[in-house]
Amino acid sequence: MKSHALLLLLLSLFLTMCGSRSDSQDNRIKVVFDTDANNELDDQHALAYLLFNADVFDVKGVTVNATHSGGNIDKQYAEAERIMKLTGADGKMPLLKGADGRFINIQSSVGEGSYDGSDAVNFIIEQANATKGEKLVVLAVGKLTTVALALVKDPSLAEKIRLVWLGSNYPKPGEYNQDNDTVAMNYLLNTNTPFEMVTVRYGEDSGTSAVIASQDEINQKMPGKGPKAATPVEGRHGGKYTTFGDYSVSLFEHIHFHDSTKTRSLFDMVAVAVLKNESWGEKRTIPAPILINNEWVDRPNNPRTITIWENFNKEAIMRDFYETMDEPVLVK
Repeated sequence: MKSHALLLLLLSLFLTMCGSRSDSQDNRIKVVFDTDANNELDDQHALAYLLFNADVFDVKGVTVNATHSGGNIDKQYAEAERIMKLTGADGKMPLLKGADGRFINIQSSVGEGSYDGSDAVNFIIEQANATKGEKLVVLAVGKLTTVALALVKDPSLAEKIRLVWLGSNYPKPGEYNQDNDTVAMNYLLNTNTPFEMVTVRYGEDSGTSAVIASQDEINQKMPGKGPKAATPVEGRHGGKYTTFGDYSVSLFEHIHFHDSTKTRSLFDMVAVAVLKNESWGEKRTIPAPILINNEWVDRPNNPRTITIWENFNKEAIMRDFYETMDEPVLVK
């Protein structure tokens, strides 16, 4: 009898431990990452940072879109695939092609079986419908075309996703991600989709533009960081790499620097950071504005609101980024 009671006790403890692990897994933030991965170098660092925080984020998949500086959709896909191989995530989650073109030219085709971006559109809808008890975070760090197309195809997504977008110099005009498809952005601003705008604000301390890394510190801190790939990965500038850290050094080696400080902003990585820890940025709620003739027009009586992220703790964010590179938690 004593041995039987002991067995039951051990079984109960085992089930409790399993349940705790399951609860911990369920508490991770469920994310689809939508990126123009081959543009500049911030997308790659954002994706690696996301995938190296597998205890915080449950990444359901990665979707790519094409913006004008990063090449066509195949080049965007290839760069995202490189990062997934170098972070040990390749084959552990889907990587799908989203929109190559613009919203205005694709919108009327969403009722068809196949169209530009349909694989990613269908995936976002499937994941949103499969996510229970919480909203799926769509973390978009490029143009918003694919996300807008998903809302056209399934308007009920507005109640099932939380859109966090790296883009805009709001309240000033311009910004790369915004300008690549302003129609898609305006469409989403006029839906009821929870919309969080992680501001860029070129050259200002209040935006993600202020969160920078220098080539010197990358050369010092990044070599060899991350898991070692079994098969070397060819970089977009040539060369073979087995760790993300070494590829990071290459990306900084081949990027254009705007001045003698040799620094670059890690815009997209900041959007991941504030999802991980909201205290690393300030947010406020405003009536949703609209962009008309490339100028922001506030709509103070608009009952539809959005969240603006600004004033980021760049020291804390960069410290956590490097600590994550030192001790990554890998996708299983």
